[in-house]
Amino acid sequence: MATETDTLVENEAHAEHHQPDGGWEGGDKKPFATSYGKLMMWYFLLSDAFTFAGFLIAYGTLRISSPSWPVPDFVFRTVPFGLHEYFPGGHAPLIFVTFMSFLLIISSGTMVRAVQEGARENKRGVVFWMLLTVLGGAGFLGCQAWEWSNLIGVEHMTITTNPFGTYTENGVYLDPATGNPTDEKVVAGETYLMHKAGESHGEGHEGEAHFEYPTEETDEKGYMVDERGYIHRKYKVLDGYDAGQVKAQEFGPVAFGALFFGITGFHGFHVLTGVGFLLIILINAGSGVYAGRRNGYEMVEKIGLYWHFVDLVWVFVFLVFYLL
Repeated sequence: MATETDTLVENEAHAEHHQPDGGWEGGDKKPFATSYGKLMMWYFLLSDAFTFAGFLIAYGTLRISSPSWPVPDFVFRTVPFGLHEYFPGGHAPLIFVTFMSFLLIISSGTMVRAVQEGARENKRGVVFWMLLTVLGGAGFLGCQAWEWSNLIGVEHMTITTNPFGTYTENGVYLDPATGNPTDEKVVAGETYLMHKAGESHGEGHEGEAHFEYPTEETDEKGYMVDERGYIHRKYKVLDGYDAGQVKAQEFGPVAFGALFFGITGFHGFHVLTGVGFLLIILINAGSGVYAGRRNGYEMVEKIGLYWHFVDLVWVFVFLVFYLL
């Protein structure tokens, strides 16, 4: 009898926890007090953070293990429309990329305002601030497109060829006509850019603005032009183990170009994707799709999480490529 009673009590307790609709008590509770959509966005951002971390760690490892590496101040020293010529020395190191970063950071601020207006159920405010965010993201992409076109079309850097090298010893350049030493110094740790024959280029190593680039291979004049047309300027080593030897500029580490285009391109793809989703959500918000849900424009908040993540990642990319 006692056994039957105990069994009946257990069944009643089980029935109390089981809901008529087939669910379980507490099954509608939100984990971490957030919605399923926002939780999944956090999962995605966490996994994406690991991907970027892997790329940046690989960059740091290869840079530390390389005896030479291009100096960012030298590589990223030009500005559109030739405006860098108005700066001291004709160069504007990191000015343009600073402007790029400013655009992205400002767009993150406008995204915050869009989320705030969404929490107030202010449709017009959401549309206005999201539009500014889209413009900021598009401006960043435009700047990055110019930077890539300059490095590829003007500086001739690719994922397999890096014309930016760094000297590992001190010396002096040789006169291309006589082969005699000049007053133009070669300083260990200083970056140089190898140009292509027959192309005018007003920037480069100090003193290169008046350097006449040949149109054909003329070794007897001291030039060294390889099969791809790159000029390897000759210099004489002044001190150290190789003192007295004549050497020529060599290509920089291949990994620099591959990692730069790979990592900044991967980040740029995230920005492009974000701009696309921002436009879609902007149109939906303007048409009143989210107003009827009365959930504080949660979709705007979710895309805001993604946009802030893209902004945060750029801070690390900027630090690694442009400052260190």
